[in-house]
Amino acid sequence: MPDTAANPAMDYRVILYHKQSTSARTRFLRFDDRTVCAFEPLPMPAQLLEEPSHNTVIHPAAVLHTVEQRLGFAAGTLKAEGEYRHRVEIPGGQVQIILANIATIDPPFEQAESAGAGFIDLTQARGLPQVELELLRHAYELVLGG
Repeated sequence: MPDTAANPAMDYRVILYHKQSTSARTRFLRFDDRTVCAFEPLPMPAQLLEEPSHNTVIHPAAVLHTVEQRLGFAAGTLKAEGEYRHRVEIPGGQVQIILANIATIDPPFEQAESAGAGFIDLTQARGLPQVELELLRHAYELVLGG
């Protein structure tokens, strides 16, 4: 992840999801049972900005390549959802949120576990910070076309 101490305005997080092609079951990757933001929780206090951003500070392709390497995924496994444009206000700056589809037939359970993560349904997200629940709601609506 970027050096947020040097440039907090360029910070980002990635929310990863897998949508089963046959059933449309959608699961999100949760890290260390405490965040869906790869690879560290958002600093608190954090608040979702009202207006979706149409400016991209960080190009998703470079970010997703790094995430694939950290998780042990094959190159090209992650696909950015370009319509998902959200930012979170944190102390000292903003965080760009990137939503990425794990484009595999089945969720990569073993690779996720090796990275200290696991897949959850949206109903299993309670207990996460409110801002993450809001981000997941927007992601779920986009993924399922709601």
